[in-house]
Amino acid sequence: MKSVTLKIQGMHCGGCARRIQALLEREPGVKSAAVTFESGEARVLFDPAALDAQRLMQLIEQPGYRATVQASG
Repeated sequence: MKSVTLKIQGMHCGGCARRIQALLEREPGVKSAAVTFESGEARVLFDPAALDAQRLMQLIEQPGYRATVQASG
């Protein structure tokens, strides 16, 4: 498993964070996701054999948000 912290721009409320979290959690290979409106971050634990950080950013950007990698481990 690999973890990544993504900085998300464009969230306006907790509902935005819940929407992004649901998108991430539905993706095959994502073990867990925690999205926080207050910090503007998503912390994702995922299987690097199934997907990568670029795919996670694409998922977040589909509904109109912007994402960048803040930390990876």
